[in-house]
Amino acid sequence: MAIHRLNHAVLFVRDLGRSVAFYRDVLGFRPVPMTPEGFDGAVFLQAPGSTNDHDLGLFEVGAAAGPSGAGRTTVGLYHLAWEVDTLDELAVLAGRLSEAGALAGSSDHGSTKSLYGKDPDGLEFEVVWLVPADRLDEQTLAARRRISRLDLDAEKRRYGGQTRGGVGVSVPS
Repeated sequence: MAIHRLNHAVLFVRDLGRSVAFYRDVLGFRPVPMTPEGFDGAVFLQAPGSTNDHDLGLFEVGAAAGPSGAGRTTVGLYHLAWEVDTLDELAVLAGRLSEAGALAGSSDHGSTKSLYGKDPDGLEFEVVWLVPADRLDEQTLAARRRISRLDLDAEKRRYGGQTRGGVGVSVPS
């Protein structure tokens, strides 16, 4: 028996309403009605197209909470990565993140095409499109050993904006 995927993550946030609005309006998550009765300090969210019961739990710790020091002054989680099906979807999210002032960067990792964002508390995340297994070639696999600038338009010309990513890699073929 082996672990085969991440089911959900839980984040501590300063302002629950602000964080729910961000994950809903920018990334398309939807609230799932599963917060225990009498507990107002949490919301559970499901990503669009997810088969998980929920993908993200948000727990409010209040406005006085300091920023995460993970990776700077303390150990801790660097980021979570969510996968999208197409490069067109990745491009839409790039626009949404940019409009929200939450796009922190983008990278081409060869077999993955990635956007990096920060939520309202500065917690980092990645949104990624994976090259399908049948499109992995020596050049793409070798490029995993370096980080390059992501050119979404060039990637869409190469793979097609509607090509389903991850097939044979994270999605069974």
